Amino acid sequence: MSYLSAPGRVVALVAILIGSAAAPARAAEALATFAGGCFWSLEAAFDKLPGVLETTTGYTGGQDDAPTYERVTSGSTGHREAVRVRYDPEKLTYETLLVTFWHSINPVDRQGQFCDVGPSYTTAIFTHSAEQKRLAEESRTFLEQLKFRRPLATDILDAKRFYPAEPEHQDFARQHPQTYARYRRQCGTDLGLAAIWGR
Repeated sequence: MSYLSAPGRVVALVAILIGSAAAPARAAEALATFAGGCFWSLEAAFDKLPGVLETTTGYTGGQDDAPTYERVTSGSTGHREAVRVRYDPEKLTYETLLVTFWHSINPVDRQGQFCDVGPSYTTAIFTHSAEQKRLAEESRTFLEQLKFRRPLATDILDAKRFYPAEPEHQDFARQHPQTYARYRRQCGTDLGLAAIWGR
């Protein structure tokens, strides 16, 4: 004789199924937002990662509710050029996004990034949850203590409203590969990153 009678087994199965249906499923996608100088370069870095579903260049962190490229780069809006990453957390961890971000910037430059200078080009991690904030702060502390041995210029801030940039700034590296490659050469971006992080 089985442990449960037939009716008992049915009740148990129904309870399991109901419990499974009611349990919260893991999010199929998540958001991360980073400011790292020119948003063309940061977008291109994240686009290479398996598990990234979409990248969007835009503006965030400031007070202007109708930002444009011209106003943001003038330094008068409080916004920074940024990239919003929509990703699959089953395939890509936030820690990997952080590593990619750090290796795409000069984290001790408080004036901007390479040839892009001004408040809109300064670096920041905009966190969407307490867990993202914890991981971002741990990664910054690790770099401050074990690599750079000084405070970094990268802010860690709560995510605010994100404003997508104009269409001509979306997927720039893929849409205009030669222009983008020339921009990186003229800015000395790759040489600068290699000097900081190695090849």
